[in-house]
Amino acid sequence: MVRHIVFMRFPDFSLAQSARERLLSMRGRVPVLREIEVGIDFSRSERSFDLALVTTFESREDLERYRTDPYHQEIVRWLKERGTETKVVDYEL
Repeated sequence: MVRHIVFMRFPDFSLAQSARERLLSMRGRVPVLREIEVGIDFSRSERSFDLALVTTFESREDLERYRTDPYHQEIVRWLKERGTETKVVDYEL
């Protein structure tokens, strides 16, 4: 099993809810995605990011398939167009 975690910071915090909805819409539309969780930060501290995406895959190969999935790429484009800053951690369970 592989866990893929992405932290996102938006130029405008109000984008976090729209991003959450778009990210959760991958459930059932991206076949290799086993689990997805999206949370919006409530602490709003200087150190915190606005949103956390936590996804789970069967294998590293499935993670690679996810990265190139057309629906996932559509969401990535939407995020990039809005100037989203991201940090990523991938690890095996």
